[in-house]
Amino acid sequence: MMYDVIFHHAMIFDGLGDLPYEGALAVRGDAIAEVGPKVSGSAHREVDARGLALSPGFVDIHGHSDYYLLINPEAHAKVRQGVTTDVGGNCGYAASPIRGAEAEERKKWYREQFDLELPFQSVGGHLDHVDEVGVSINYAHLVGHNTIRASVMGGEARPARAEELAAMEGMLSAGMEQGAFGLSTGLVYAPACFADKDELTALCRVSARGGGLLATHMRSEGDALLEAMDEVMSAAASAGLPLQISHLKTAGERNWDKLDEAFDRIERARARGEDVTCDRYPYTASNTHLSALLPDWAHDGALGEKVERLANPEARARIRDEITRAHPESSYWENILISRVFTEANRPCEGLTLARLGDARNTAPVDAMLDLLIEECMNVEILIFMMSPGNMRRILEKPYVMVGSDAGALSHEPPLGAGRPHPRNFGTFPFVLGALARDEGLFPMAEAIRKMTSAPCARLGMADRGRLAAGMKADLVLFDPDEIRDECTYERPIAYPSGIEMVLVNGEVVVEGGSHTGARPGRALRKLIRRETANV
Repeated sequence: MMYDVIFHHAMIFDGLGDLPYEGALAVRGDAIAEVGPKVSGSAHREVDARGLALSPGFVDIHGHSDYYLLINPEAHAKVRQGVTTDVGGNCGYAASPIRGAEAEERKKWYREQFDLELPFQSVGGHLDHVDEVGVSINYAHLVGHNTIRASVMGGEARPARAEELAAMEGMLSAGMEQGAFGLSTGLVYAPACFADKDELTALCRVSARGGGLLATHMRSEGDALLEAMDEVMSAAASAGLPLQISHLKTAGERNWDKLDEAFDRIERARARGEDVTCDRYPYTASNTHLSALLPDWAHDGALGEKVERLANPEARARIRDEITRAHPESSYWENILISRVFTEANRPCEGLTLARLGDARNTAPVDAMLDLLIEECMNVEILIFMMSPGNMRRILEKPYVMVGSDAGALSHEPPLGAGRPHPRNFGTFPFVLGALARDEGLFPMAEAIRKMTSAPCARLGMADRGRLAAGMKADLVLFDPDEIRDECTYERPIAYPSGIEMVLVNGEVVVEGGSHTGARPGRALRKLIRRETANV
């Protein structure tokens, strides 16, 4: 029997959390042909994997590569970590489906900033375009609530009318028909922050009919965390669909003690038979847009209206008052770091906290923030240091919590290797395997691998990936369990990890010896909707 590749004497991690064993694995075409203590036959290439671990390719269940994968098709920051499948469209912000003024605004932004053309609006067109471009990893897509709401209603701060909700439902239904894996929402962000529970539940029902899930960045992850959990858990249960709570956290020190109550809510729901799981990145700083710190009402309307509002003395005074009353502590501004701006004039702001920005501009941090938002036309990215290291570890330990980076497919080189990005972009999966599993013993390495392979595949309904078994797609990671580690820090965040020896995507070698081969064997994955047919 002639195979394409055989790995001999590898430490086999099957992806299901079972103890590893020394064995062999054979690849033919894009699939695993044989795996076990030994395999029969020979191969065009035989790899002595003595001392190395072989696992399924990692599945990033919470990614943001919708556009980055088109800018950087080789997906360096993802695949060099061992990620072979990335799930985009999270937090309600998706590249498709999209239409109207929202589509034109996005096209203009990505053309001007990244010289990227977006010749699609539907999910089907988007996934076809991914295949036409040719990418190095597989891509799965979620329909974004925020994007379809903006497409139908703009940024209007009000409940949807019946015809508007019907239009959103139509966009979601079409997206599911064309291969999306479910619905995502970012209820903390505009314009989904203006949606009520009835709107969310109605959209959940559409996702449920297509066999999809709801992935949610909840309305609050801090002061109103528990209330936000109740909202999304109730909506998902009413619609009868699986719920994926995105990047579960207790944000802000005054909320750290809410974790046991959060766990209790999840575990009671699971005991009732509700399908609730979560994901989490292994860092204590979040990464978001500076505009997310504004009150919800400040996001009403189109982009130009928002910018004008920040400059209006009366509105500005109201914003300043609401933010400072909510956060009277000076440490609030010291814990927010500017990670990226988009104008050369403000490039020196990158790496400054808002407290230091205020000092540099000789003004209060809140005014420095508002001025920067005006100057950057609302496009400023930040890191917020607000989480407990102990809580982060307790969350990741839970068996129903998967590993998700909440990051995009960046690279070392411009235009994506710019600013001060969150280290999770380059280090999430090696950090979990190296620092947490191997060095700290937070959980066995086999369990860490399960959280990033079979668990997310089962969540998404991907039956042909995430396990090492004959017939499964040959998405594989060969790594040194003694050497795997992330190499990035908050101060030096753009660095590829160590210890990843080889990565195969659909049977083709994409990473070898820590370097990218240039291969682009990735595919746009499409969820198939199964329908019952009547006997005739």
